[in-house]
Amino acid sequence: MPVGVAPRAYGGPMTEILLFHHALGQTPGFMEFADRWRAAGHTVHTPDLYDGTTFGSVDEGVAHARSIGFDEIARRGTAAAEGLSADLVYAGFSLGAMSAQSLTQTRPGARGALIMEGAAPTATFDSPWPTGTPVQFHAMADDDWADVPVMQQLVQEIDTAELFLYPGSGHLFADRSSKDYDEQAAALLLTRTLEFLGRLD
Repeated sequence: MPVGVAPRAYGGPMTEILLFHHALGQTPGFMEFADRWRAAGHTVHTPDLYDGTTFGSVDEGVAHARSIGFDEIARRGTAAAEGLSADLVYAGFSLGAMSAQSLTQTRPGARGALIMEGAAPTATFDSPWPTGTPVQFHAMADDDWADVPVMQQLVQEIDTAELFLYPGSGHLFADRSSKDYDEQAAALLLTRTLEFLGRLD
């Protein structure tokens, strides 16, 4: 899928998305992916939970997140939604998947969720999955970081959930600036997420 995909190419209403970055921070590849959703006509907010810091490996990024504190990361994610419409699609890669899932479950009005490269049991958060709220989960099948078994359990639990597993073990496979980047899988993820966004009422 080219970066310059035409607005409304997938039909349906345009959506407002709150997209959270992965453990490496707001890398060029992460921002490029957000721009592809924007090129399709969607409004995409990309809060920086790291205050401008980026990292070259998942281990370094996770160590930084630990130094900040995961509770503080969650607080920053919640704060990023303040002042925005309730009618949001929450999305996140890896570390950012936790903020996206938490807000979907705890902030009333979620339009949908796109949870990529990470997930948690619904019991992790203070509220159950909201009835009727659609969600897609995406990960590489052999990615140890992504908690694929948790995703598989969530699909059994949530009637409106879809799970897409891609061949391989790369974690940040949709980020062109990551060593895990997989062009074919990234293009398929982009297509599937745009189709999901196009289906929302």
